[in-house]
Amino acid sequence: MDADYAIIGGGVVGLSVAWGLLKRGRRVIVLDGDDGAFRASRGNFGLVWVQSKGMKQPRYAKWSQQSAAAWAEFAKELAENTGSDVALEQKGGYDLHFSEETLHETVAQYEELKAKLDGDYPYDVLGRNALRNEEPHIGPKVVGAILHHQDGHANPLKLLRALAHDVRRLGGRVLNGKTVTEVTKPDGFRVRCEDGTVIGADRVILSAGLGATQLGPKLGFKAPIRPQRGQVLITEKLPRMIHRPSLIARQVDEGGIQIGATNEEVGFDDRVTQPGISGLAAEAIAAYPALARAQLVRSWGALRVLSPDGLPIYQESRDMPGAYLVTCHSGITLAAAHARFLPDWLERTEAAPDLEVFSEDRFAVS
Repeated sequence: MDADYAIIGGGVVGLSVAWGLLKRGRRVIVLDGDDGAFRASRGNFGLVWVQSKGMKQPRYAKWSQQSAAAWAEFAKELAENTGSDVALEQKGGYDLHFSEETLHETVAQYEELKAKLDGDYPYDVLGRNALRNEEPHIGPKVVGAILHHQDGHANPLKLLRALAHDVRRLGGRVLNGKTVTEVTKPDGFRVRCEDGTVIGADRVILSAGLGATQLGPKLGFKAPIRPQRGQVLITEKLPRMIHRPSLIARQVDEGGIQIGATNEEVGFDDRVTQPGISGLAAEAIAAYPALARAQLVRSWGALRVLSPDGLPIYQESRDMPGAYLVTCHSGITLAAAHARFLPDWLERTEAAPDLEVFSEDRFAVS
C-alpha cells in the first residue's frame, strides 16, 4: 500500500490534516493505534476557544482566531458530506471570576494582547447584573465574567466520527489497530507496524499525540511533549440552564452538563480521583448553584498533549526531510486550521501560513 502521505495518529488532529490533504487530491493513509492508546480526542472538553490563548505569543492567538473563524464552514461541509451535525455553537464563551481582583487583572492582560493584535480581540466585561441577565442560573459568588465573542464549543465525539467518515468518503484509508514501531527512508518512507503491516509513502506526518514521545526521536524530532491529566464530570440531561460555555462548565447539545477540567501533572496516569472530581463539583456549584441537585452520570480522566510552553509544534525533520511533527493540545479549536490551512504549509503553496514560531527551534536542546 502506497500513499502520498502516511499519517500516524487517527485522532482529531491527524484526521483533520488528512481531510485537508484529500481535498487537495492527495492519497492519504491514516494509521490509528489500538484501543489501549491514550486518546485525547475522546476525552476532551470540546471547546472552540480563543480566549486567553497566546498571552505570551500573539501568533498563537491569531492562529486560534483564524481557526475559530473557519469553523462554521468546516462544520457545515462535514455535515453536508456525512449527515452528521457536530453541534457547533459559536455565541461566545465566558471566563467566570469569583473576585474583582482577578477580573481586573485578566482584563488588563487582554488589553495588552488586543493591542498586539491590532484591536482584533472582541470581548466584553460583564458585571454581576449583566451576567445574570445572560445567565439567570449564575451563582452569587460569581462577581463577573469576560465574554469573548470568538469562542464556542462543539461535540468532539461527533466531530471525530464525522472526520473519519468523510476521510474515507474522500478516498482516504483509515487503518485501525496499527501501532507504528519504525519509520525508515531508504527510497521514500517505509512505515512498519507491530502487526507486520508496511506502508510506503512520499511523506510522513506524526500526529500521534503522546505516542510521539517514543516515535518522534526516531524521526529526528525533539518531541518535548508531556501528559497533563484532565478529569471531567457529566450530569444527567437537564433543561437548558447554561447558554454559553466556560472553562468551568458547558451544556452539551444532548442536554447534559460537562464539568471540568482539572490540570494535573501526574505523568501517564489517566485515572479519576475523588479529590479531583470533588474539586470540580465544588467549583461548578459555586458558579451554578442549581447543579447541586443534578445527578452525575459519569466521569473520566484523559491526558492532554502539552509542549513546554503550551503552544503547538509544527516541524519538518532535518534528519528525515518529508517527515513532519504536528502536535498540539487544542485539537478541537485548531481542527479547522489543520483542515483548511495546514495542508498549504505541508505542500509549500503560496498560501502557506507562517508557522515558524511553532517550530522546535524555540526549545533548548536537552
